Parts: sequence; C-alpha cells; structure tokens
Amino acid sequence: MASNRRAFLTATAVGALATAPATAPTTATAAVGPHPHPTTAPAALAELLDGNRRYATDHSRHPDESRRLRRQLATAQHPFAVIVGCIDSRVPPELVFDQGLGDLLCIRTAGEVLDEAVLASIQYGVEELRIPLVLVLGHERCGAVAATLAHLETGAAVPGHLALLVDEISPAARRTRALPGDWAKHTMRAHTAWVRDAIRADPAFTSAHVVAARFDLDTGLVTLLP
Repeated sequence: MASNRRAFLTATAVGALATAPATAPTTATAAVGPHPHPTTAPAALAELLDGNRRYATDHSRHPDESRRLRRQLATAQHPFAVIVGCIDSRVPPELVFDQGLGDLLCIRTAGEVLDEAVLASIQYGVEELRIPLVLVLGHERCGAVAATLAHLETGAAVPGHLALLVDEISPAARRTRALPGDWAKHTMRAHTAWVRDAIRADPAFTSAHVVAARFDLDTGLVTLLP
C-alpha cells in the first residue's frame, strides 16, 4: 500500500510540475490576537525565520499565550503558516519558530511522511483557513531516516507499522547513497525536498506557497532547502 501511495504521489508531482505554473503567494485572512499575522507567503516566511533566529539566540518571546487570546481563539483561528514536520520531541514547531497559540497549523509525522490524513490536513489549512504558506521541516539525526538506512544496510525486517516509514523514505536514501559525505544528511534533505515537491505539485494546494527547510539540532537554526 505504501509503495502504491508513493507511486501515486510521484506521478501526481511529475505530471503537475510539467503542466502547472510555479506556486505563488496569496493573501490570507488577518488574525485576531495581540499582534497582526502576516497575510502573504513572503511575510509569513519572514516571520517564521525571524522567530527562529530569536529561538536560536535565546531571545524567544513566547507570544500569544495570554488568557485574553485564549478566549478569542475559542471561537475562531487564523494561523498564518502550515508546518509539516517530524514528531521528534526536539523539533516542536511552535518553539522552533517562537510562535504561540493560533499562529501555526502543525502536522507532524515521523520523517514528515505523507499519507491521506496529512494531505487532507494540509488542504484544510490551505482551503478552509486560507493559509498562504506551507513549510516542510526536516531535521538532522532523524530516527525515521536512521531506521531506513539501517534497513537498507542490513536487509533486516522492519516491524509492524514502521515499514510504512521505511517504504516512504527509502527512495531518497537510494538516490543519495553514492554521494560523498553523510548519507543520513543527504537522505533527510532529499526526502524533505521530495515531500515539498509532492505537496507543491498537488492541485489542491496551488493557492499556497510551499517551501522546504532543515532544522539544525546543534545551532537551533532553520535554513531553507533549494
């Protein structure tokens, strides 16, 4: 089933990239809260990167956590970015980007692996909440990547549901195996970029700007991937 889903997503990405224009920033609904949310993809991306620099330099503001805001958010939400990230406990998007309640729509799976529930969640954010930016966030020393490489090196069976992760990440690992340097880093970057491209090429998300980035566990900094 996993290989069939990846084949479908890959075919969709290849076909759409060949026929569709590049994604463009769009306008989003302004947010409630103590400070206005960015309403375009470039502004949203700038806000995320600014927040990450605060986090990495121990200047986090921990915004949007007041009781007053919680009451406002009880009736409506207007997040300005969708973050597709990993479940790793060291990479919580709200902390990494120094954002608060109502700011981000976070979707987290091991290794940022896509499935129909993830895609439907992104579509909810883009179509229903009119979020202008989707950011796919990979990170170094990812356990899902490590498990995939171990399987490819040893051929050992993958237990239970973990097979889905290995099936989804293996293509990126195989493409980068011959590259010099750290195979795990190459795999993470290639897989994160593939997830971005699959989302970017899906007709359901053409109104959003889709980017990929990596989080450095040592420095705390996020950098965009080409």
